[in-house]
Amino acid sequence: MPAFQEDAKLPEDGEIVIATVREVSGHGAYVNLDEYGNMTSFLHISEIATGWIRNVERYVRPKQKTVLKVIRVNKARGEVDCSLKQVSGEERKSKLIEAKKNEKAAAFMDFIKAKLKLSSAQVAEVEERVLQKYDYVYDVFEDVARRGPEVMQKLDLPGEVKKAIEEESSKIQVSVVEVRGIMEISSMRPDGIEAIKTTLAGVQSSKTGIRTEVRYAGAPRYRIIVTAENFKVAEKSMNNTVEKVRGALEKQHGTFNFTREESIKLHQGLKA
Repeated sequence: MPAFQEDAKLPEDGEIVIATVREVSGHGAYVNLDEYGNMTSFLHISEIATGWIRNVERYVRPKQKTVLKVIRVNKARGEVDCSLKQVSGEERKSKLIEAKKNEKAAAFMDFIKAKLKLSSAQVAEVEERVLQKYDYVYDVFEDVARRGPEVMQKLDLPGEVKKAIEEESSKIQVSVVEVRGIMEISSMRPDGIEAIKTTLAGVQSSKTGIRTEVRYAGAPRYRIIVTAENFKVAEKSMNNTVEKVRGALEKQHGTFNFTREESIKLHQGLKA
């Protein structure tokens, strides 16, 4: 086992980590902790899975990446023990997403570093300023891809860095959803058609992250389409719009009926 360096950074008890399996034995496996300079940690066979384990390599194999939980840290000796069986499905999923985000962010920042000829210290400063607002550096790229460069207004970054972030963000394929419905509406007023047109024009909008559109589908039917980043946001916007139209028609002594259509998930950039 490599000698422990006293100044080496150690993980905390209970921390979820990414590890690479280095060596498998009858008693468990030695792994390298990817986020801690490939520090060696031991995964005892009793912490691999519940019950009797006949073959360790059924669960972990050399060079395999895996998600583990730190269960013991001996700071004096620099020894770390981990567990595979104590990692929940949600913890594993969350950690893998975090790792993927960090990997993508590193690639984006390497490109920006080379393009703008930034030093490593300058890149670290950019990342620190981004992390004052976002949980992960990658999140700023995804936010720009989804909502546009305006989201960087409050970030204390040079203009050239913001421009480079915007350019890199264009490479991200953003998932958006679309919810639809049919409104059957009529008005008893003499100027009923114009009143309906005015009402529908008033609910159409394109703002950050949400787009609401109304299309004529043959009298007295109108299709409403709401596009947003997820179904929760889209449904809320749809309900608000429908109630607004319903209220306006009731004041005009008109009739209103709404029928939902199938929702779909899309992959595209969504910007106001």
